[in-house]
Amino acid sequence: MKVYDGSSGTSTESQQERLKVGIAEYEVTTSGANLTTSGLGSCLGIAMYDEAAGVAGLVHVMLPSADEVDDTNEAKFADTGIELLVSEMERAGASTRHIEAKVAGGSDMLDFSQNGSGIGVRNVEQVEETLDSLNIPIVSQDVGGDHGRSLKLDGNSGDLTVKSANKGSQII
Repeated sequence: MKVYDGSSGTSTESQQERLKVGIAEYEVTTSGANLTTSGLGSCLGIAMYDEAAGVAGLVHVMLPSADEVDDTNEAKFADTGIELLVSEMERAGASTRHIEAKVAGGSDMLDFSQNGSGIGVRNVEQVEETLDSLNIPIVSQDVGGDHGRSLKLDGNSGDLTVKSANKGSQII
């Protein structure tokens, strides 16, 4: 998948700082940087934005729950990854009363599930449950299907650009 390089953007966009978010990683910006991630199959990208505080964050989670696996990387899991990102955003000045979320990914690229939902569906369910418990609304999403995605979160506007092979590019 193509990683966002700013070559097709405006001159303002190409001058904007870009922070890459890898698998099981997160970033927070107060400077309006673009936060990007790629390789979302069953993984999910959760983009959050507090317009009032000017704080944006993006986490790339792989699995639904930290309870399922013995691993200390909180950003790897939907439940703990979201909590970690919210905590870091609050530290940067955001308030959960103003944070809104956008979610993309959760495809079932390869269906190995024989006893219930695939990992993509389970990831989406856990993200919805965790955000609901924190009273953070999901204002837009592009989830499911059988295709990969790349994301770019504009730290100035909260716009989330989703690029996929099947749907092209869209802002959600």
